[in-house]
Amino acid sequence: MTPRPPPTATRAQNQATAATGGLGTTDKHPVRRMLGVVMRVGISGVLLVLLIWRAPSFDADEMWPDFNSATPFWLVAAFALTVAGNVVATARWYEVASALGLRVKPRRLFSHYMAGMFISNFVPTTVGGDVLRMTRLANDTDDGPHSFASVLLERLSGWIVLPVFTLLGLALDEELRGLGAPTRVAASTAGLTLLALVLILILVGNQRFGRWVSKHNGWVRFVNGLHTGIDELRAKPRDAGRVLLTAFAYQAVMLTAAGCAAKVVGINGLGPTELMAFIPAMLIIQVLPISLGGLGLREGALVLFLHELGVIDERAIAMGLLLYFLTVAGSLMGLPTLVFGGRRWQKAARSRRAP
Repeated sequence: MTPRPPPTATRAQNQATAATGGLGTTDKHPVRRMLGVVMRVGISGVLLVLLIWRAPSFDADEMWPDFNSATPFWLVAAFALTVAGNVVATARWYEVASALGLRVKPRRLFSHYMAGMFISNFVPTTVGGDVLRMTRLANDTDDGPHSFASVLLERLSGWIVLPVFTLLGLALDEELRGLGAPTRVAASTAGLTLLALVLILILVGNQRFGRWVSKHNGWVRFVNGLHTGIDELRAKPRDAGRVLLTAFAYQAVMLTAAGCAAKVVGINGLGPTELMAFIPAMLIIQVLPISLGGLGLREGALVLFLHELGVIDERAIAMGLLLYFLTVAGSLMGLPTLVFGGRRWQKAARSRRAP
């Protein structure tokens, strides 16, 4: 008789199935999944059509300016910075994992991060890439709750930094504070994001909440891992400081990449404060789970934020599309890590099944 896999292996298999969106397994809800994909594609298409329709005298030729000798430089720089951002994001995750006592090599984390990036950009699911990262790290460390907490805390650190950049950019530039709707949308997006984060941290970090979740099994034990992780970071201010430092470094790299992308499409008037004020707000808006990869949302946000700065709508749309394709291209290196990087993970799972 084939021995029954222990609970940890079974749970890891279930998490892996969720992470890959059911790839290679029997999907229990194929119709629902397909409908979700169709809806997101449809919403992205509608948003893009509305942007073009509402643009005054839309001219597709204005989206892409004539290439000049500097264009290849800005394009290569934008792509290189996008890839470098993935390295810095991995460093941010490494700092969180180390603070939580997880021992894993940076190159292993980079493999997991890039595999998750590929899933997020090529499989139409909102959190599949993060679940894949949690699963593979848990199988490397045999610590599911802390692995879960490391991914969520890494994400939360980025969400803390984004609104700070926006508010700092607005504070440093008086002209940006008087743009009307762009200023109000950027400021309110940053303010609401910070408020939501504070509420989450207060709830999850509350000791009474921690005692409650510690008494439950199942998925609640992973929430307890997040609670414990917040407690551990609170007790290690130096480690928490390193996490925030790498989070700021990551967003600084991505803002610079966005500035290079603007140059590619012929937008020359974006300085540091404009990038700080509006690009983070755009990044927050584009993750709303109603479109495919933020298509339509990102471009609409750029049209709103940049129009009052004298940027024509066609160029703002082009910049948004270029940022999307840079992200997708940068995540392609995650394909080999997705295919081959899980072999050790699979070997660990098989070893747990052994009698």
